[in-house]
This record gives sequence, C-alpha cells and structure tokens, in this order.
Amino acid sequence: EKVKDSMRVLLPVLLNKSHDSCDKIRAILLYIFSTNGTTQENLDKLIQNVHIESDSDMIKNWKYLDVPVISSFVAQQHKYIRRDRSKEETFQLSRWTPVIKDVMEDAIENKLDSKDWPYCSRCPPTWNGSGAV
Repeated sequence: EKVKDSMRVLLPVLLNKSHDSCDKIRAILLYIFSTNGTTQENLDKLIQNVHIESDSDMIKNWKYLDVPVISSFVAQQHKYIRRDRSKEETFQLSRWTPVIKDVMEDAIENKLDSKDWPYCSRCPPTWNGSGAV
C-alpha cells in the first residue's frame, strides 16, 4: 500500500529517542529514495531536529552515487539527447527504444560528448569507419 504522507510516518520514528542515529539516518535515506530527492531546507531541518549534524555526510554523500538527495541536483544532471526514431521501421511490439541504443550508436559514430563521456576513447583521425569496432 502506498504511503500518502511519508513525512507524517517518518517524524515519529525520527523523534523517538530509543532509536539510534544509524536507524534515523536509514529512515531519512528511505524517505529520500522514495520521494526521489528532497529540498535542501527540508533536509537541513530533518538533520537539525534529529540531532545528527555530525553524521549528515552519510546522507549528503549519496549524491556521488547519482542518488538525487537534493531535488535541485536532479535538474542539474545532464539528460542525454535522444535521436528521432519516428521514421524508423519498427516491429509491432517494439515501440520503445532504450537510451543505450542511442549511446552505442553515437559511440560507433564517434559523436559522444567528451564532457559527459570522458572515459570513452576517441578514434584516431585517420579512421574511416571501416573495420571491426
């Protein structure tokens, strides 16, 4: 059953003095994961009210694993620009094309942006597209 107001369920758990700080951090992380991020001020209030300021890095460092801890962090991530496949011939059951197909085609054509894909090696300038890839 889906929780309608997760903050109403979360607060009694966080304010309960019998729970240790690790359990409270887990509860905050579950809240963040379920809501796909939270605002910076909401996160700061949670950390201050629960008195886990010293352990707040355990929550904030999840952004380095591409978990949207702060909602504005989601907006800053780069979205991959999809190819227009409306004119392609498709099967009756395969109307959706995964993003990885676009990425792999761009990698083969040597069109990946080096900012977003720093570890993909560039083909030598004399490469003409013939041969195995």
